[in-house]
Amino acid sequence: MSEIQVTLPDGSVKTMPQGAAPIDVAKSISTRLADDAIVAKVDGAFWDLTRPFDGNATLQLMTTKNPEALEVYRHSTAHLLAAAVLELFPETKLGIGPPIENGFYYDFLRPSAFSPEDLEKIEQKMWEIQARDLPYERKYTEKEEGLKLYSDQPMKCELITERAGEVFSEYTLGPHFIDFCRGPHVSSTKKIKAFKLLSVAGAYWKGDEKNAQLQRIYGTAWFSKKDQDEYLARLEEAKKRDHRKLGQELDLFSIQELAGPGLIFFHPKGGRIRVIIEDWMRDQYLKRGYDLVYTPHVMRADLWKTSGHLSHYKENMFAGMELDDAEYRLKPMNCPGHILIYRDKLRSYRELPVRLGELGTVYRYEKSGVMHGLLRVRGFTQDDAHIFCTPDQIENEVVNCLEFAIDVLKTFGFETYEAELSTWDGGKSGKYDGTADLWELAENALKRAVERLGLKAPVMADEAAFYGPKIDMKLVDALGRKWQLSTVQFDFTLPKKFGLEFVAEDGKRHQPLMVHRALYGSIERFFGILIEHYGGAFPLWLAPVQMVVMPITDRQQEYAQKVQARLEAAGFRSHLDDRKEKVNLKIRDAQMQKVPYMLVVGDREAEAGAVSVRHRKHADMGAKPLEEFIAEVTKLVDTKNTVE
Repeated sequence: MSEIQVTLPDGSVKTMPQGAAPIDVAKSISTRLADDAIVAKVDGAFWDLTRPFDGNATLQLMTTKNPEALEVYRHSTAHLLAAAVLELFPETKLGIGPPIENGFYYDFLRPSAFSPEDLEKIEQKMWEIQARDLPYERKYTEKEEGLKLYSDQPMKCELITERAGEVFSEYTLGPHFIDFCRGPHVSSTKKIKAFKLLSVAGAYWKGDEKNAQLQRIYGTAWFSKKDQDEYLARLEEAKKRDHRKLGQELDLFSIQELAGPGLIFFHPKGGRIRVIIEDWMRDQYLKRGYDLVYTPHVMRADLWKTSGHLSHYKENMFAGMELDDAEYRLKPMNCPGHILIYRDKLRSYRELPVRLGELGTVYRYEKSGVMHGLLRVRGFTQDDAHIFCTPDQIENEVVNCLEFAIDVLKTFGFETYEAELSTWDGGKSGKYDGTADLWELAENALKRAVERLGLKAPVMADEAAFYGPKIDMKLVDALGRKWQLSTVQFDFTLPKKFGLEFVAEDGKRHQPLMVHRALYGSIERFFGILIEHYGGAFPLWLAPVQMVVMPITDRQQEYAQKVQARLEAAGFRSHLDDRKEKVNLKIRDAQMQKVPYMLVVGDREAEAGAVSVRHRKHADMGAKPLEEFIAEVTKLVDTKNTVE
C-alpha cells in the first residue's frame, strides 16, 4: 500500500496510508486530541476531519483552543438549524446559512411567519438532532443530477446554476437533510456543545429588494456554555446601551416619519452635545494649521461627472433636480468642493501643505433595509479635511493625521484602538488607479508614519480603495466591540481629473499629492458610538445637563436660584428643578436622565453658602461650599476627564 507524509506544526512528520484523513492522524497521536478536534487545516485551508488527504500535506488540527475554528463550528450549526426547520416545517424553502461574527443565520422562504414559539420549537429540535450524533458527510454530485435532486428547492437550484462546477460538493446530515455547500464542517452534531436562537428578521434573497423576502433566523454558537453565557450577558448589556433606545429615553434625537427615514433630528440636549463635539473639532483644526471652509450642499451634475461620482457612485446619490441652467445633485462627499477651492488659484510650493477642513453635511441614498439609527443614515455631517502637499511633505502630514486621530480617541475616552494599513495588489488586477511609483511612495509614507508612532498596523493586502492606500483606525468600546472610525486615505485620481497643480521650486508645474482625512467619520455615527460606549452617562464635559439644583422646600427657592445663576455664570449647563415634589423624586428623575451631579439645597446649605452634592455613580458626597464645588468640577471639565 502506498503511503503519504503528513507534516505537523512542530515539524514532525507522520507516515500515513493512502486514503488517510486528518482524524486518523489525530487518533494516532491521542484519543483526547481526536475527541477535541473541530476541523483541520490542510496546506493552510480548512478541511473536514474525515476528508482523505490528496497526497503529502501539512496539517494543523484545530480544537476549541483555536478561535479560527469557530467559523466552521458556526457554519455547521447553521446546517443544524436548517435540518431542524425542515423536520418541523417540511414545506420550507432554503436560502443560505453562513457563519457571521458571534454566530450564524439561515434564510428561509415559507408562507407564514416564524413566531417566538416556533423559535423555541426549532431550538428544541436542534438539540434533539444534536443528540443523535449525526455525521456531516461530504459527497459529490454532478451538476445535472444535483439540479434534479434540488428541484423542490428553487433557491438552491439558482445557486447551483450560478456557482457549481460540473461536479460539486454537498453535505448530508442524517438520512433526510442535504445541502449544496463547499464546507468544511465538524464531523458530527455531537461536536456542537452550545448554541441559542436569537431572533427572526426579514431579508431579501441576495440582498435585492426586487427578489423574494425571506425570513432570516439568527443564532449564536460557542465552544462552551460558559463562553455563550458571557456573550449573551454582553448582548443584554448592549441592548441596554442601544443608542436608539437611549436616544429616546434621554430625549437626544429622533427620526421623524413625516420627514423620512435616515434623516436625524437632534433635540435640544442632543444638539448641545453635537455643538460641543463640533466646536472641539473646529478648535483643533485651527490649532493644527487647517483652514476652515464651507461648501454648498447642492452642485451641478457636471461637477460629479468630472469627479467620477456619477459614473461610479450614482446609485448612492439622490436623484437630480433640474434648475434654470442645469441638473443639480445633493453632494454625497465634500472632496470635490475642497478641490475647487484649492484650484481657484495657482499655488506655489511655499503655500503647501494646504489643509482644508469642513464639518460638511452630505447626502447618500441608503436602502431602507440597511439604515440603523445614527449609525447608518441618509444625511450626515463629516469632519472632512483634505490635504494638498508635495511628495517630501507627505510623511509628516500622515503622521500629523494619525496623531490627530489618536488625540480624538483619547479625548473622548477611548483608550484602546487598532490600526490597519490597506494596500494594493501590485497592479496585478488592473483595478487600481495610479502608477506603481505613486503607490510605492504612498504606501511607504503610511508604513513609516505608523512606525514613527509605534503603532501596530497589520497590512491588509488588496484592500485599498481603487484610488489609493489608506490607514483605518478602529476603536474598542466599553463592551469590547470594534468600531471603524478614522481614515487617512491617499487619492491619486481626483488631483488628475481636476488638473490640480502647484509651482515647484524648479519653476515647473507639478501635481500635488492629496489625502482625504475624516476622524469622527461622521458626527451622527460618532454620537451613536458615544451613547453606547457611555451607556448615555456622558462624562461631565460632554453631558448636556451637567448638574441639577434641587431646593428641598419653597424656603430655599431664592437661594437655589442664586446657585443656579452662579453655575451658569461659571459656564456650566445646569437646571433648576423647582417643582413642588419631594426631593427623592427629583433625585430619581435626574438619575434616570443620567445627570452627573445633583445639588440639593436646604436651610443649612442656604445659611452656609453650600450645596449638598450627590453624584450619579458615587451617590451622596456630602455638603461643600459652592465655590469649592465649582473649582472642583471646573478642573474636571477643563481636563476633559472621562473617568468617574
